Formats: sequence, C-alpha cells, structure tokens
Amino acid sequence: MRTLLLNAGYEPMMLVGWQRALCLVLSDKAEVVEEYADKVRTISTSYKMPSVIRLNRYVRFVTCFGIAKCNRRNILIRDHYKCQYCGVACSNRTASIDHIIPRSKGGTTDWFNVVLACHDCNRRKGSKSVKEAGFKLRSQPIAPSWRELIVAGYANIDSTWMPYVEKESA
Repeated sequence: MRTLLLNAGYEPMMLVGWQRALCLVLSDKAEVVEEYADKVRTISTSYKMPSVIRLNRYVRFVTCFGIAKCNRRNILIRDHYKCQYCGVACSNRTASIDHIIPRSKGGTTDWFNVVLACHDCNRRKGSKSVKEAGFKLRSQPIAPSWRELIVAGYANIDSTWMPYVEKESA
C-alpha cells in the first residue's frame, strides 16, 4: 500500500510506502491525516496504516516533485499501454521504449524523445528517425506531472487522496 505525503501546507509531494510513512509519523516528523482500515501489528501495539500524512515542517523543494521521472513504468502509464506508432495495446512484456530521434543520431532519453512501441514497430523503425521509417506518432510526447501519472496509473486510487490531488491539479 502507498501513502500520499503532503507538505506542511497540504500540498501533495509524492507517494511513499506505508512503512516509510509510519516511520515519519512515529519519529514525529509527520502526522496522520487519513488512514486505511488495515492495521499493522507489533508485539505490543497496533497502528492503522496511514493513507495520507502531512509533514510537520514545510519543505521548500516541493517543485522538484512536479515532473515525474522518465522511466519505463511512467512511460507505459503516460502512453496508456498503447504503441504510439500503430496503436496496438501492449503489456509490460510486449512493450519497448523507442527513441524518436535514435540515440545513435544524438537523441536523448527524456520525456520528449521516448515513446512506447510494440516490438514489431520498434524492429521496423530500427535506428531510423520517425520520418525516415515512414511512421507517424499518434500523440506528441509530453512530460507529465507525477499527479497526472497517479490519476492515470492507479485504477484503484484511494478515495482519501483525491481531495489533495485534485486541489493541486486544478
């Protein structure tokens, strides 16, 4: 289970594991705002698992959490598990990450140069550019915020997170 971490001013910062969240709460660095029904038991005590926690002190570098990391999982979520060339649905196993401008031609690995591609399209494109291969992108690649990825990537997003995530993206 994941826990939504809020800054002292209730701005959403990131998702953390419930273990890290509980450590922050028990060390008095954060307070519990919302809880899951599940409990964690120790030998002498039981704690409700935190769903949303808020830091007690304001952290100034919240803006660095605005753009999500460009990694395989986030690219799959951004592109909705669909090949950006032919539109076929891909799974984690049948998908590959393709560079629009190939690395061999100076392309970088960033949000604006990578897309999800099925293995067939990736093989056919090879080390050519999109134009050289005769392909068309179904959508222009963007750099999503982590909030967009949370909403798009978690079908079972916890309802207790929504007031904090929606407030920030509005």
